[in-house]
Parts: sequence; C-alpha cells; structure tokens
Amino acid sequence: MSVTQGKLDDLKKKVFMTFALLAVYRLAAQVPVPGVDPIALKAYFSSNSGGLFDLINTFSGGSFKRFSILALGIMPYITTSIIFSLLGEVIPQIQELSEDSDGQKKIQKLTRYFTVVLCCFQGYGLASVFESFQASGGTSVVINPGFLFKVITMITLAGGTMFLLWLGERITEFGLENGVSLIIFAGIVVELPSELFQKFTLYQTGELSGINLITILAVIFSTFFVVSFVERSVRGIPVQYAKKVVNNKVFGGSQTLPMRVDTAGVMPPILASSLIAAPATFASFVSADSVLKPYLDSIQMSLFPGKLLFNILFALLIVYMAYFYAPIQTKTNKISEMLQKSNGFIPGIRPGSKTKEYLDFILNRLTFFGSIYLVVICVTPTIITGSQTRFGGTSMLILVSVAVRVLINIQSFLYSDLYEQSYKSKGKFKGSRKRF
Repeated sequence: MSVTQGKLDDLKKKVFMTFALLAVYRLAAQVPVPGVDPIALKAYFSSNSGGLFDLINTFSGGSFKRFSILALGIMPYITTSIIFSLLGEVIPQIQELSEDSDGQKKIQKLTRYFTVVLCCFQGYGLASVFESFQASGGTSVVINPGFLFKVITMITLAGGTMFLLWLGERITEFGLENGVSLIIFAGIVVELPSELFQKFTLYQTGELSGINLITILAVIFSTFFVVSFVERSVRGIPVQYAKKVVNNKVFGGSQTLPMRVDTAGVMPPILASSLIAAPATFASFVSADSVLKPYLDSIQMSLFPGKLLFNILFALLIVYMAYFYAPIQTKTNKISEMLQKSNGFIPGIRPGSKTKEYLDFILNRLTFFGSIYLVVICVTPTIITGSQTRFGGTSMLILVSVAVRVLINIQSFLYSDLYEQSYKSKGKFKGSRKRF
C-alpha cells in the first residue's frame, strides 16, 4: 500500500518549512551585538580557546564567540521551563494549573515572563564578561564599555532569545519536530564541520598527533553508535486488555507498554551544564577589586571541562537530574489511571495503586541504568580525548536523540495515512456513511 500524493506533499511542505525557519535562525545568528569590535573579538578567541567558552559556544551554535544577538541561545527558556516543571512537583497550585488547559496557558505565559527576567540577568553578566576581554596588544573587545553598553546588550540578548522562542514555536507548528530541540540540534550541527576541519589542520601543522586524531574520531563515531542504540531501546511491560466486539471486530488482548531505557532523555546533561556554568555567570558580577574575586576565579578555573572537579560534579549532577526529571517525563499515576479506565491491567499486578507502585519500581530501575549510561556517555569521551574536542557525549546525545525523534515523527506521519486508507478501504466505511 503506497502513501497518497497529498500526504507526500504535506511532508514536503513540513520539510521545506523546517529548513526555511532554521535558515532564518542561522542568518540571525550572524548579526552582532552593537558596540563590539568583531576583529578584536576574533583575535581574542583565537588565542583563548577551550574550556567553558567552547562548551557554551557549541550549545549556542557559534553565536557566543561571535557575540551575536542570539548569544544566549534558547537555554534561558529551557531552564525556566524546567524550574516550573520542578515547582509543579512541590507546589500543589502549580500542579493543579498544569492539569488544566487554561492553566497550562497561564504557566506558559509565566514561563515567558520569567525567561525575559533570566535573559536580562544573564545578558548583563555576559556584557560584563565581554568588557573584560582584551585582544593581543591591549585592544578592548567592547568599543565603548560602560553602563549604557550593558543595558543595550541586556535588551538585545533578551530580544534575541525571545525571537528564538517564537521561531521554535513556528517550527513546532509547521515543521517536523519540537522547534526548541531542532534549534539546539542545528546549532550543534553547524559547528561539526569547523571542528573536524580544525582538527585536520592541527594534524597537518604537527600540533596534533595522528594517534590523538584517530582517538578523537573513534570516540565521536563510537559515541554516535552507542547513543543510537540506547536511545531506541525500550523496556516492554505486558498489558492485558479486556476483549470487546465493535462492528463485528474483536479489540483488546495482550499488548505492550514501552518505557524508554533513557527515561530522562537529554535534559539531565543540559541542566547539569547550565548549573556548572552558573559560577562563571555569578563571577562576572563581582568586581575585580572584591575580596571574593580570587576565590571565584579559582573555582571557575577548576570547573573547566576536563578538570577532575568538573567531571565529578558533572557526573553527580547528571545522576541527580536524571532521578529528578524522570518522574516528570513519565507520570506513572496517569499511566495507571489510563490503564484502569481502559480496562487494562498488568498480569499479576492489581489495578490502581499497586500498578503505580510497580511502574515506579520499573522506572527507578530504568533511571538507575539510564543515569549510568548518561554519565558514561557525557564524561568518558572528555576523559579519553582530554577535552581536545567540543563534540563529546553531550553533543552527540543531543544530535542522535533529536534525529531519532525526527525519523519517528516522519514514520508516524506516513503511517497515519496508511492506517486511514486501510480503514476507508472497507466497504461499510465508503461513501457518505464513512466513519473516517
């Protein structure tokens, strides 16, 4: 059974709109913040690469090192969304709002408002950081530093993040996948060719040995295949439904409830990265004459990617966020209620609270293995390569998981048409009395 031409045309439109809106995102990423000397900025980062700057630059799609209007990226919105999701677990009023459609609109509105506040806070700190940058020869990156530059930068970066949020909503509405995920995906993908070109250039100049180059490539490709395998792995839970006859057809019987092995998804590493970057943001607000400045600088240096303290804290934060975020992603109480309303049950488990306890048990076991998997994927490549590449486990985890979801969405979009045709092909569903 072939897919109808109309469905293929709809898929082509979705693909075209996705690429068109992502092209707009990449064009906006080239627009610099007013008051910055691009030549001095490029000279500074050419002599000061690596560490936390490369990590932030990777997630922003190169906008950070260009100090473009999208330098903050979409991360402030993600951070605010996660904060409201966590608050919903501890504040009953927010949880009640999240269960209602009108309440969800209120939460989305509040999330946007707090995103603007967070963008202003981070934008002011980022402007203070860039004011301290000086290229070789003492040339300042900022042409006219001062309070006016900080205010203009704060407003510009907040506007850039809100534009990205609007663009992500349009991608979600007209494209193939969640717009926020695709924006992060596109930002990482565009940096991959330059990263590979840089490594081959270092190899040709003798700054990078052949063994190190092969190790970096082997780590990238092996991480890609491991993530591809685990992200599509599920734990099937048998579910038995009561049989019933509808239109001379028997429905029900044995089915499987799938639960992902990586139940928390890509959010634990992203949130852990944001929390580790928080001391650098806080240090930017402390003046150079402050007594705390030397201590904050030493903490910031020890939290560079590849350092021992960074790896330990990163691993602990990933495990904590995995256990905290997995129940938010997989609400076992709602699954239990859905099974009970559908006359479904897990063999050997009573419906209701016992089913919820059993699902919580399965979820905790999956989260244990999933958190270990995330730690190994995100920390091990950095240890092996010695932070010589920006494309470690976190970047590959985001790339593969988003790509897998896009393929699943395309398959679901096409299969929906096949199922619709199979129902309409029955004689009693044709003509004016068709039910579909």
